[in-house]
Amino acid sequence: MTAAFTLPASITPERHLEVVALGGGHGLAASLTALRHISDAVTAVVTVADDGGSSGRLREDFAVLPPGDLRMALTALCDDSDWGHMWSAVLQHRFDGDGDLGGHALGNLLIVSLWQLIDDPVAGLDLVGRLLQARGRVLPMSAVPLELMAQVRGVDPADPDDRSTVVGQVEIARTTGVVESIAVLPHDPPARPEAVEAVRGADAVILGPGSWFTSVLTHLLVPELRQALVETDAHRILTLNLEMSTDETQGFSAVEHIERLRSTAPELHVETVLADPSVVDDREGLERACASIGAELALYEVAQPGRPGQHDALRLGAAYRDILELPRRSRGSRER
Repeated sequence: MTAAFTLPASITPERHLEVVALGGGHGLAASLTALRHISDAVTAVVTVADDGGSSGRLREDFAVLPPGDLRMALTALCDDSDWGHMWSAVLQHRFDGDGDLGGHALGNLLIVSLWQLIDDPVAGLDLVGRLLQARGRVLPMSAVPLELMAQVRGVDPADPDDRSTVVGQVEIARTTGVVESIAVLPHDPPARPEAVEAVRGADAVILGPGSWFTSVLTHLLVPELRQALVETDAHRILTLNLEMSTDETQGFSAVEHIERLRSTAPELHVETVLADPSVVDDREGLERACASIGAELALYEVAQPGRPGQHDALRLGAAYRDILELPRRSRGSRER
């Protein structure tokens, strides 16, 4: 079905809509920025497997959860006021130079400081949220930091069919091979109970966009969180990326993204797969892939005009609102 889609100048929030967004990094920040336009009850559930940069250094030095993706989620939810924007900029400020502070984001240092004072990661994040007057809550997906392991094919160009194990988020993100599967250490990590409760009680759950293996699929490797995603009564939306072929997904099509999700969690069904028309090279094939995970395909133009790899917050928010407002019986493969 094809219908006209007019982007509103602003979007009226559905104030009682409980929305949970799962992911990490810039992809999660994009969905949170969009969701702020349709709900004032947004919860971010954030991956805790980053081992690079400032987060990696703090994780190693202090045996804490990597704070970087948590910081980015908090700043994406900051209040749309001078106060919120100022404190968001402060948290995002990164020190220059080659000294001990060089490369650290001030927000990472603030979060780790609060964790040392409070000894409760969620309480510390809630305090930062209060400082930002955040329109939502940020939770780590696991109670412990995770280490990622990927099975990668063709790391050695001389042996393209050879499979090897690549360890660590940074190494996986920049591998020259094709990532085929992802796993975590510890193998059965404990979930944060607040994250599980949020998913089970949500009206809508958004998975993606983001780095497919290291930000999106990692949530399916935490058993309690995965079970909550399977059993929740929420409307589950899988948001595909605006760029299919990245360092982690070299040569992947939209269909292959869904196939990797299905092979990681075959029991997980979603209601809607949201994709920008620009990433669809085989609509019938993509519709079949969506059906294999119980979903219907929704095509919306959600990229910034002239910047095809960047989400437009209003367009993405309007797409989420439209999907969640449509009665289930009237949904179908549709294009806006």
